Amino acid sequence: MPDLLPGAEGFPRTAVLSPSVHRVLGLNPSAFTGPGTNTYLVGMHGPGPLLIDTGSGLDAYTALLRGYLRETQAPPLTRILLTHVHPDHIGGAGDVRGIFPNLPVHKFPWPGKDERYNVPLQAVRDGERFQGPGYTLRAVHTPGHARDHICYYYEEERALFTGDVILGVGTTVIPRDGGDLGDYLATLERLLALDLKRIYPGHGPVIEDGPAKVREYLAHRLERERQILHELRHGPRTIMEMVAEIYREYPKHLHNAAGESVLSHLDKLVKEGRVLNQGGAPARYTLAA
Repeated sequence: MPDLLPGAEGFPRTAVLSPSVHRVLGLNPSAFTGPGTNTYLVGMHGPGPLLIDTGSGLDAYTALLRGYLRETQAPPLTRILLTHVHPDHIGGAGDVRGIFPNLPVHKFPWPGKDERYNVPLQAVRDGERFQGPGYTLRAVHTPGHARDHICYYYEEERALFTGDVILGVGTTVIPRDGGDLGDYLATLERLLALDLKRIYPGHGPVIEDGPAKVREYLAHRLERERQILHELRHGPRTIMEMVAEIYREYPKHLHNAAGESVLSHLDKLVKEGRVLNQGGAPARYTLAA
């Protein structure tokens, strides 16, 4: 089922993933965050580590991060890099700056959203590099899940920090507020062009074969689109009528979430002129002539 992820049972609160990369769990498990948000310390093998994402802003996370940095005798953080503005990724930025006053926080701008968080932000540019002893992270603009979404490509490891664009389990939500499936598919194609090995996702375990996972995500979306078009060949349909057929193997309590996924595909198909929204309550969709 897209969107709903397994919980935190058995998922470690902290982990050493490479000599440079350590993971600290955001301690915010839910149906939509899985075990919780993964936050990553990068450059832990040298004197200038940084933090990617900050969880939801829970006191327990801040305490875990502080304790882990003390336990590993890590030097002070040099900056925070954010993947996007959703609260389970940006929410803890202010608290982390409470540990490290004046710590720079970087993200791709989203005017009207960024101002919700009382954190001074420095704008990230597509292609911008962030360097420290032994690491170079390149920002890759990856809209689709959110218009401000940035992945960070770790050049020395040929690894990618993917935020919510690629997940360790499940598939990515395309929300109506700032999401766009057409952009998302273009993002996946862009990721395939990278010299990529490992993926460090925003939720769930590390993905060792990054390109295979990206291809899997592309195939999943294209198959879902094929299924929707197949349903519409039988005549006008509502979203939930399509869900009842396409997701008939899934429990019914998951059908509302499935409806959001179908809607993201329909929005794309309407924009492309391949499907018409006939309106109504609920709306009915039909193939364009």
